[in-house]
Amino acid sequence: MKYYFTTKVKVVLIVAVLLTAGLAIIGNLLGKTPADTAVQGILTPLRTGASNLTAQAERFYNYMFRYEALEAENAALKQQIAQMKENALLNDSLEREIERLKNLLGLELDKEGYELVDAYIISRSSTDWTSYFTVNKGSNFGIEPGMCAITANKEVVGLVTEVGPNYCIVKTVLDSSLSISAVLASSGDSGLVTGGYSQGYENMLRMDYLPSSAVIPNRDQVVTAGSVVYPRNLIIGNVVGVGFTDTGVEKYAILEPAADIAKLEQVFILTQFGRS
Repeated sequence: MKYYFTTKVKVVLIVAVLLTAGLAIIGNLLGKTPADTAVQGILTPLRTGASNLTAQAERFYNYMFRYEALEAENAALKQQIAQMKENALLNDSLEREIERLKNLLGLELDKEGYELVDAYIISRSSTDWTSYFTVNKGSNFGIEPGMCAITANKEVVGLVTEVGPNYCIVKTVLDSSLSISAVLASSGDSGLVTGGYSQGYENMLRMDYLPSSAVIPNRDQVVTAGSVVYPRNLIIGNVVGVGFTDTGVEKYAILEPAADIAKLEQVFILTQFGRS
């Protein structure tokens, strides 16, 4: 072991020393140590990647934020559109209702001098002999006992019998105590229509005092004859059956009421008529 280091080892050591010295000199000139430079060399790619990731993250965040904002805006617009559609449907419904009332009541009833108060049924009561309901309008709207109630189609519903400030009771045509002077539309033969229970003809009306010679077609319309209570030509019902009284001198007719009393929701109280 004459020599501790070979020539190659010596060369490597010399190169290492020179590199170390060189790095030290460069470090002094640049204000950085070789270690700093080495670390910077290692960190630079990492920082570049991190910067790229940060930029991508910012772009993704901006996209997600904008997407959420657009979703919220879209939901708000959908809600507004739904509300607009609902309002449009409501307006259409109201317009159709107004048009319906105008068509059924306005022009024709104005010509006849009718003044009406619309009311809604709030309770009902009926037995075999009685039939009445309560509506949500009363004396505050000019309604008085003895005024008749009709439908929008000029069908007789009944007669006001009791009135409060904000309600009134209407006795219907099905009530056995209610009588209406009437005529057959086809012949003009007159009689008296009453309500009440008849075996086999529940919820029907009966027209009495018809002459035995009267020709009464099936489904013939029966209308009011006209009085201080009921104006002329209000529709009472349609003939569904005919018979003779026990004496055989007179005929009677069974009528189906024109107004479907059980399904009514709204009625019109006729407060005045007969003006020209």
